[in-house]
Amino acid sequence: MRIFVLIFFFLLQNNVAASIKSKIINNFKLTENLKFNFVQKIGKKIEKGECIIAYPKKIFCKYDDRYNKILVSNGKSLVINSDRSNQYYRYSLEKTPLNLILDKKFLINKMTDSESLSNSFSNYSFKIIYEKTSINIFFDKKTLKLIGWTTNDIYQNKVETIISNVEKNLIINNNIFKIQNYIN
Repeated sequence: MRIFVLIFFFLLQNNVAASIKSKIINNFKLTENLKFNFVQKIGKKIEKGECIIAYPKKIFCKYDDRYNKILVSNGKSLVINSDRSNQYYRYSLEKTPLNLILDKKFLINKMTDSESLSNSFSNYSFKIIYEKTSINIFFDKKTLKLIGWTTNDIYQNKVETIISNVEKNLIINNNIFKIQNYIN
C-alpha cells in the first residue's frame, strides 16, 4: 500500500510540474518584447538600470550610473558605450551569452526538451547547458513571468541578473537598437 501511495504521489508531482512547465513555455511564446528594471551582479560589482528586449536578439539597456553606460544589440553586434572613456566596445553577439538569452526560439526549445523544472520558494528555473555556456533562467511562481537569469560573461565571470517591473508586448521604437547611435 505504501508503495502505491508513493507511486501515486510521484506521478501527481510529475503531472503538476509538466503542467507548470507548459504554462511557462506558452506564456513565453506569447512574449514579443519586454521592458524591465534590472539589478546585475558580476562578482562584487552591482549595476542597475532599465532594459528593453525585442525578440529576436535585440536589447537596449541604460545603466543608472554617472557614466551613462549603454548596452545595445541589433541582433548581430553588441555595443557597450559610456562617458567614462572616449571609446566604445563592440562584440559579435554570437560570442556572448546574451546571444542565447536573447534567442527566444532557442530558449523555448531548450525548456521544452528539459527534463527538469527546479522549484524554489519564490521561483521556477530551468538550467540550460549549450556548448560551453550554462544558463539558469528564472520565472516567478505566481505570474510565470521571466524574472532573471545567471550565466558567465565573456571573461567567465558569473553574472546574476534579476529583473523587476516587467512589462511585455509594448509598442517599441526600433531605432533604439541601431548601434550606430551609440558609437562615439
